[in-house]
Amino acid sequence: MPELPEVEVVRRGLERWVAHRTVADAEVLHPRAVRRHIAGPDDFADRLKGHRIGTPSRRGKYLWLPLEDTDQAVLAHLGMSGQLLVQPHEAPAEKHLRVRVRFTDALGTELRFVDQRTFGGLSLHETTPDGLPDVIGHIARDPLDPLFDDEAFHLALRRKRTTVKRALLDQSLISGVGNIYADEALWRARLHYERPTATLTRPRTTELLGHVRDVMNAALAVGGTSFDSLYVNVNGESGFFDRSLDAYGREGLPCRRCATPMRRSPWMNRSSYFCPKCQRPPRITP
Repeated sequence: MPELPEVEVVRRGLERWVAHRTVADAEVLHPRAVRRHIAGPDDFADRLKGHRIGTPSRRGKYLWLPLEDTDQAVLAHLGMSGQLLVQPHEAPAEKHLRVRVRFTDALGTELRFVDQRTFGGLSLHETTPDGLPDVIGHIARDPLDPLFDDEAFHLALRRKRTTVKRALLDQSLISGVGNIYADEALWRARLHYERPTATLTRPRTTELLGHVRDVMNAALAVGGTSFDSLYVNVNGESGFFDRSLDAYGREGLPCRRCATPMRRSPWMNRSSYFCPKCQRPPRITP
């Protein structure tokens, strides 16, 4: 699943190429792409026509396009393979093109939602007073948000009877962090993924948040992490932070700090990558 850096790269592209353009028409080519829009494909397309797209916004992994003259927004869920591409009108349709949005101006480009596995989708929602689609009103702020409350996050960790990686992936505590960047931040912080959150001191939490922010900013600088052609920006370009990963996917390779072979452990239907020397497992469990 794309994480905060990958979604932010897409958001920035949409801000440049789609913001403040008025929708001429929308075409839903596969009903599953708008299955979260309860009123159906025709209603989704009709309700976009004539509306002006505002500045694309993001919270954590969630991306949405506000409609400037309404209290509604188009929420984009990228899922495993969803892509929002800005393409010339004459560009051939992608094999897995699901939704096409054209604009009233003469720029000659359109917005396309392409999704090979159809796990993602677009849907129209009412927005809360602070501009979020109502269905994601419970999602916490992300660590790159200027209003993220470090102290509240630390206190929440201390109250939780859980482990540090589970907490990092809890979108009600901190949004935007997924499996890849959790492993990277924990490696940088020298914390084992099963470390109980109740044992984290305030300086330790501050250090961990610093590493989370650093790794995400580093990924943003190179377009995010793309292991295949599925995670791309609006121009179809892949990010290349995978070349800089210190933990994720490096099973058996030497730790970049101590040269100990990195390990992989099954974890919550995923994998956790860590250094057994730098990130020693805890002696206690929550």
